[in-house]
Amino acid sequence: PGRTALVTGASSGIGAEFATQLAAGGFGVTLVARREDRLRALAAELRERHGVHAEAMPCDLTDAGARAALPGRLEGAGLRVDVLVNNAGFATGGPLHASPLEDELLQVRLLCEAPVDLARRFLPDMVGRREGAVITVASTAAMQPLPHSAGYSAAKAHALAFSEAVHEEVRRHGVHVTALCPPPVHTELFEKSDHPVERVPRMAWLEPDEVVRIGLEGA
Repeated sequence: PGRTALVTGASSGIGAEFATQLAAGGFGVTLVARREDRLRALAAELRERHGVHAEAMPCDLTDAGARAALPGRLEGAGLRVDVLVNNAGFATGGPLHASPLEDELLQVRLLCEAPVDLARRFLPDMVGRREGAVITVASTAAMQPLPHSAGYSAAKAHALAFSEAVHEEVRRHGVHVTALCPPPVHTELFEKSDHPVERVPRMAWLEPDEVVRIGLEGA
């Protein structure tokens, strides 16, 4: 009962779908995002529908202090992280020289710093137990530089390289690290109509449930 899958960005989109599919498979889930009302509603739904322990744990993952407090909050709730899903994110768009500086820095903190921080905090116990999994949501944007989405594509390239390297380090300890690289997905992430991803043909987009199924199968 104390084993949990920690899912970041769980208040909507891919994160909420990860929580739903993991709960359907019998995993307890801990839902992390900023929007507490959505987390609590989803946790209640998953408890009722699947009979698993579902914990809402609101947290701003761009805040280093808030991230540092997560392990203690989990321990206080009697939970240990067996699966970590690094999904939280947002995307800036447009030329870097015209974009808001704070948005660009927040993007780096959320897409690069937070996954490294959380992996470093929870991997040692997984390695010690010789079981566990980390899934980080990267993107096909990881595979080439994208002008007008420079910070986002660079951050996703970081996620891909980081995941593949750490996987080689820990696989012999029974722990698997997976980078999930979907094309554009129908979620709230790309709400700005002028974002470059809007030019991708709609036939190339996927739905969150399909992306998560592929990610869990890959992991």
